[in-house]
Amino acid sequence: MSTPGRAPLGYFWGDDGYGLEAAAAAFGRDAAAGGPPLTPWHVSGTTTRVAEIAERVATATLFGGGALVVVEDPSPLLRARADRDALVATLGAVAPGNALVFLEPTDGFAHRAKSLEELEAAVSAIGGEVHRFIAPKEGAMARWIGERAAERRIAIEPAAADLLARRIGGFVREGDVNRRRQGQLAVAELEKLALYRLDAPIRREDVEALVADAIPGSTWALLDAVGSRRTREATDLLDRVLDASPEPVVLSVLHRRVRDLISVLDAQLRGESVQEAARAMKMKEYPARKLWEQGHGWRPDELDAALDGLLELDATLKGEAAADARRRRLAFLLWIAEHVPR
Repeated sequence: MSTPGRAPLGYFWGDDGYGLEAAAAAFGRDAAAGGPPLTPWHVSGTTTRVAEIAERVATATLFGGGALVVVEDPSPLLRARADRDALVATLGAVAPGNALVFLEPTDGFAHRAKSLEELEAAVSAIGGEVHRFIAPKEGAMARWIGERAAERRIAIEPAAADLLARRIGGFVREGDVNRRRQGQLAVAELEKLALYRLDAPIRREDVEALVADAIPGSTWALLDAVGSRRTREATDLLDRVLDASPEPVVLSVLHRRVRDLISVLDAQLRGESVQEAARAMKMKEYPARKLWEQGHGWRPDELDAALDGLLELDATLKGEAAADARRRRLAFLLWIAEHVPR
């Protein structure tokens, strides 16, 4: 990824964890310039000091390849002014044959710290490479899976790539879903499927049989279906969520969503703004705004009844602990049928 004449520095950030790691590795290969490969040293900003980084990159190697220092999440190194100044000074002290790369993983929606933006700007100003990596979603994730399969000479049918993207949560549209590890998960599942199929193309049926549905994606979709009172969608999603997550966990997240809706509806009745409600609930504005929209579809007595229904469901599940899974699942369906329809 580096180009001739550029400083041996990189700053890569974004919510695509796979892309960040791949970019660091590619940067190291390019920095070697056809010579001996650089020896990687991966470290987190929480477990190292600026002096250790400076020692690694400022010393030129006499024999063999240089050092590729990859610092993930450098924010702890930027808290003190003296450390920030020392780290910026280190940028200009990278010895020939070495390379220094910073990785800033994000969750895709949180505000970036000013100190990290300033470090990125310093890397760019000195001639380093700066790039943002955004995790692919929906159809782009399916194409991304096909490209990773082609790199590994793995044959996969388009329908299988599409389903794999869905199973890992690539089609979840919520902006507050953390996609940081979806790329690594997709590649791990792809390689597992390749071992199963050997030389034959991976089919949709293989993905259905071997890849579990992503718990975060299914759970968020279920909660939004309940909050938006989409009964049929909630019913369809329930089986997938219960297959992937323990019943007490599903009960807990449903309880939390109903309580959040009660809080939002109370804020609306008091005449508060969505920003005020978000601050009071200690939530980011995006998920708070989604709850705000869902709250318009409920009356206070309906939410109170739904909350009481979850308490009854909890008691039912504990009483049915020895019963088969079908009867316990029916208890969840009855709660949806009684409380979710408008």
